Amino acid sequence: MKPLTAEWVEKAEGDFVTARRERYARNSPNYNAVCFHTQQMAEKYIKAFLQEHEEAIPRTHDLVDLLNICLPFEPKFIDIETDIKSLNGYAIGVRYPGQTIYKEEAVEALHHAIIVRKFFREIFNLTTD
Repeated sequence: MKPLTAEWVEKAEGDFVTARRERYARNSPNYNAVCFHTQQMAEKYIKAFLQEHEEAIPRTHDLVDLLNICLPFEPKFIDIETDIKSLNGYAIGVRYPGQTIYKEEAVEALHHAIIVRKFFREIFNLTTD
């Protein structure tokens, strides 16, 4: 794995840890943060993949657009399309008034994030604890 790819992966893992921690927080869990960080984790893993393949990394938060860039390199990306689509809307809206996330939605987002994370960790030959 290239050094810059490893940095993307490390940042993705940081988002995953934050999302999981907030999901299971006993006092005042931030469900908005769960969803935001699951989206960020997916975005950073996709960008890690692009980095590893020496592709230009577009300045976008749109996971579907990013996924479509990856498909020619790895057709198996279609396996996580549903999960990616479910996380796609959490990049911006949850950070501002007007969208509130409740526990059920945060649980679902984390479920999709776990699937996406496992997919990428397998792609990069990393352990999937």
